[in-house]
Amino acid sequence: MPDDVHPQIQAIIDRTVELGIPKVQSISTQAARTLVEKMAAARREDYPPPDVLKVENTSTGPGYGHVPVRIYRTTAEERAPVIVFYHGGGHVFGSLETHDTAARFLARTTGCTLVSVDYRMGPEHPFPAAVEDAYDAAHWVADHADALRIDPARLAVCGDSAGGNLAAVVALMARDNAAFAISAQVLIYPVIDYRGGTPTYARYGKGYGILEADTVSWFMERYLPDPELRGDWRATPHNAASHADLPPALILTAECDVLREEGRDYAAQLKAADVSVEHVEFRGMIHGFFGYLGLVDDAERAHEISARFLESVWR
Repeated sequence: MPDDVHPQIQAIIDRTVELGIPKVQSISTQAARTLVEKMAAARREDYPPPDVLKVENTSTGPGYGHVPVRIYRTTAEERAPVIVFYHGGGHVFGSLETHDTAARFLARTTGCTLVSVDYRMGPEHPFPAAVEDAYDAAHWVADHADALRIDPARLAVCGDSAGGNLAAVVALMARDNAAFAISAQVLIYPVIDYRGGTPTYARYGKGYGILEADTVSWFMERYLPDPELRGDWRATPHNAASHADLPPALILTAECDVLREEGRDYAAQLKAADVSVEHVEFRGMIHGFFGYLGLVDDAERAHEISARFLESVWR
């Protein structure tokens, strides 16, 4: 068993082994989706989602892909700051439900309106379907600022894991298309390059929670079945022609995570392009800890750091 993880994380790993929860890469796509939904539901029973002022399910409508979204309001303010949030799950599983608690907590902690995006996923809808939905959703939020009662000048994109990948890509697309402005990006242990190969794949590739090196390959086969597309910058934001003129970024990484190195590298890449970057690494944490609210103290701390970062950018 790992000896370098935080005791609160070790307890989660031990419980997973005790319950005999299978590795994602050992089961079918549908079985993995069912498993993740059941695990999220069980977690909600132990840690009930926090209340917010209002929750609304809707979609982006014509011209913006008809993407399902869930809007969390924490304030009656007419022009509230807004976070467009993309859930993780390797672009294969995860949903508005699996990330409902995290979305509520982040909305409450930041005082923002939060729009959680239910983008299409592989293998039924491989790359670039998720990218298209992610961009359309952010564009819709910006274009409907008055109706949504949000301030388009305080629009941030945020996501964990695969969602962090989408947030980073949407920030690049918004810069290039100049159709709307993104003021900040919060990337939580983001996928920057599915092809892997960093030292942390060998160090933390097995036995450190839900995401193993083989799990990333399992995701890639479903989201990016065409090997020729795996280096496309919309899948691998590391490969964008330029990272200049991007919005300020907060990048959160977990020490015991196969994705740690690429998160660190992306922070360095943005800094080299003169982008304002704050990088925080959480010692002893594993991939997915951002959602372990009520179980891991650093989960709540990660939400609070995100709130402070956004406040500093918008101030």
